[in-house]
Amino acid sequence: MADTSYPQTTPLALATSSGLTEGYGASQGSSLSTGDLRRRYDFSDRFSELAIDQTPFFRFVSKVAKKPTDDPSFKFTEKRQSIMKRYAYAVGQVIVGDAEKCDDASFRAFNKATGSAANETIEVGDTVKVFMATDYESAGNIQNVHNQSSGAIKIGAAGTAPEFFMPNQIVQIPLASAGNGSPTAVDYCLIRVTAVGAEVDKASLASTASVLKCKLVTGTVIRAASGALTSFSGNDPVVDVYNKEISGTLEEMRCHVVGNSYEEGSSLLGKTWKDNPYSTGYGQTQIFRTEFGMTNTARATVLKYEPNEWARVWRDKLIEHKWDIEQAGIFGTQTGASIDPKHTQGAVDYILGYGNQFSLDTATKTVDNFLDDMSKYLDPRYNNSKASVYFCSTEVYNWLHKVGGYFSNNMGLEGQLNYDMAIAGRKSVFGLDTTVISTVYGDMNLVRCIALDRSHVKMMGINMNHVKYRPLVGNGINRDTSVYVGVQTLENTGTDKRVDMILTEAGFEWQMPETHAIWT
Repeated sequence: MADTSYPQTTPLALATSSGLTEGYGASQGSSLSTGDLRRRYDFSDRFSELAIDQTPFFRFVSKVAKKPTDDPSFKFTEKRQSIMKRYAYAVGQVIVGDAEKCDDASFRAFNKATGSAANETIEVGDTVKVFMATDYESAGNIQNVHNQSSGAIKIGAAGTAPEFFMPNQIVQIPLASAGNGSPTAVDYCLIRVTAVGAEVDKASLASTASVLKCKLVTGTVIRAASGALTSFSGNDPVVDVYNKEISGTLEEMRCHVVGNSYEEGSSLLGKTWKDNPYSTGYGQTQIFRTEFGMTNTARATVLKYEPNEWARVWRDKLIEHKWDIEQAGIFGTQTGASIDPKHTQGAVDYILGYGNQFSLDTATKTVDNFLDDMSKYLDPRYNNSKASVYFCSTEVYNWLHKVGGYFSNNMGLEGQLNYDMAIAGRKSVFGLDTTVISTVYGDMNLVRCIALDRSHVKMMGINMNHVKYRPLVGNGINRDTSVYVGVQTLENTGTDKRVDMILTEAGFEWQMPETHAIWT
């Protein structure tokens, strides 16, 4: 029995009025007609060119971050450098007459480790012992994300004890003007590290009797200054720090390594440390399938407005298929590896769960407020990658253009008056109308995304270096977007009709949540 109910030697001739030409889907210049039955047509390279304005997210990701996978539950590795992670918080100190402990009395002014006066100000040459703790995980350098409580890391939590302190380092320790609970630094001292203790558990200042994971750092004072150890309000170092900004708050309480110092003729071999910048994650592919069929009688019928109804449906179903992938890439939520059917991760779900979060009320948000958001999101100590594209709703798209227009039209005295935010120009990126908004933190590439109009999400900042589109390709089988012509099922075998199928098996890979942001 033949596997089709009509000859393969008479391929479907598509009407030119439908907009579907041979070059439309033949990504490798195939001379075969798109109507040839029982053939697979690979649309993976040109599929993103359909309905570009309606699907801007998929257009960007598929063009700049396409990376095939050979596993439907794909794994990936994140890498975070340790350069900006060599900081710690002084959470306690050893003072005269006390055992080595970290308690409320420890948050007094720096004291000599020897002598009779418990509160005597330190001087150059004195020895001090300070308990140090951090707020990021040493394994993977995983850090807090701004305004994100999910996965928040407290100071002194398990796995955060600093690993980078070594003898002969110079450490800068900020000092506050007053005693307990004053986070504002007024000066600093420098110590040269002479010894670093092993990780220890110390009772925190909290009434809950939490335990701090910290290390005791012993050093010689080489720059003295008056003041107390900077600490958090309430004398509790075990606090949530994810909702505090780095500049002006956290940075004033951080102790940083500022180089090292060796004696003349000292040994070339000393102690060293090895960081672990890698962490792992996984994602899922999802099977997207769009089917469409028509009786041969209907295919042969010439209609009034578009004579070839089959060609019209064929074209629109491709666009519908792409729209479905776009929606999953924005709003999808990932299922576990053992669950079937599998769902891939979307931008909104990922960023709301792990990324930066800001608010944006167009009725009250000012340019100054928005620049504050940008300063937190693009702080080089926190997120040093600036490959972000901003996808926004129509409301925010208009708001940002009105802001830019206001400055340009009313304050644009070039050469005489500077403004912090204005439209710098427009350009076409991969066929998308992109507005470039100039800010003090670099240019924003802004694209309107109509899918966001129906959600509470006003804008997404997607770092294109840390998102990938992962079609399943392996063992000579390509599951990227293809059209399977004349597919056979139990229902249509031997019947007088034709059924085609568009199939994509792909997923989205999301890395480094600190490099993505969302405004709601």
